[in-house]
Amino acid sequence: MSLFLFLTVVQSLVAAALVGVILMQRSEGGGLGVGGSPAGLMSARGAANFLTRATAFLAIAFVSLSIILAALAVSTTSGRKIDTSLKRNTTAADVAPSQAADPLAAPGGAAPAANPGAAPAAAGKAAPVDPLAPPAKK
Repeated sequence: MSLFLFLTVVQSLVAAALVGVILMQRSEGGGLGVGGSPAGLMSARGAANFLTRATAFLAIAFVSLSIILAALAVSTTSGRKIDTSLKRNTTAADVAPSQAADPLAAPGGAAPAANPGAAPAAAGKAAPVDPLAPPAKK
């Protein structure tokens, strides 16, 4: 894992350098171009040539490191097994059969009340009459 960590740090340094080199280049809109004397190695043309080559080198290094890191990540995670230490030991009797019936039905298979919105009748008292309910058939 230390190789993976080392290459990750190297890739972040390459990425920072790549951003810096790209920002130093003179663009058509002005950019953050590097000034210098008109003659010598770091002339306008020499700096542009150096920065272009540095950008290409850093871009190739960044892509190569990305591919290497992806290959390392796959090789380190491919050997893992599924952890079954938390698996419950259940038997067929513990599992309730699935019910395809109405999920709002009364438990235990009892028949639902005639008017589910009405309050249950107390012992010896009549249930309140719902004014919006249709008249009961006799």
